[in-house]
Amino acid sequence: MILNLHGEVPSTPAHAHASATKDASAITILNAEPAFLPTLKTLHSKFPKLRIILEHCSTAAALAMVRSCGPTVAGTITAHHLSLIIDDWAGDPFCFCKPVAKTPEDRDALLKAVVNSEGKFFLGTDSAPHDRGKKRGEDKVAAGVFTQPYAIGYVLDALEKGIERGVIDEKDVTQDRLEGFVGAWGRRFYGVKENGTEKIKLKKKGEVVVDILAKEGLGVQVVPFRRGEETWSVTWH
Repeated sequence: MILNLHGEVPSTPAHAHASATKDASAITILNAEPAFLPTLKTLHSKFPKLRIILEHCSTAAALAMVRSCGPTVAGTITAHHLSLIIDDWAGDPFCFCKPVAKTPEDRDALLKAVVNSEGKFFLGTDSAPHDRGKKRGEDKVAAGVFTQPYAIGYVLDALEKGIERGVIDEKDVTQDRLEGFVGAWGRRFYGVKENGTEKIKLKKKGEVVVDILAKEGLGVQVVPFRRGEETWSVTWH
């Protein structure tokens, strides 16, 4: 059995914020993940043989906690958290998800984990195909980013920008590490055997993200992450 956790503590009700004490700080979407980490540590301590995945890690603190646990604990990282920071989702509902993207330092820690985790972290897209009306046309914005058709390209784009900023070294982005992060390490943790037959071919700047995904006869229209921008193309072989 594997326990998959969305690791956040619910936000403190708005009317209770003023009464929060130093020992019981108010919880918001910005500190909800760090506030959950002691619970993860307790679960692992009580059930050291239980395989646990902390899904869609968004902070350096979450990465550190997962690393501090034994081999039965792993974490996933989304494609969009490798690019986004607070300022992005604060101005664009199509970049709003939970856990929310955090600081540039947190984003860069995630990039480093992709290439330097030795299999402790792997891709978990958490791709959410909310209708565009749910993302911007109602009183409350739906939390989720749609990345699935372009997820591998988004990861590669983020790594390229990380190299440009000096966050990671180009020599660290090897084929083995990429294959591990997007597939092999997750299969290993879940105990899924390799089929050894399917491969993907990547082409730099080979595709433009569509503005809207829609299908005739369905009332749903989905806006992908980074609509209208170029990314890597992926073909299966």
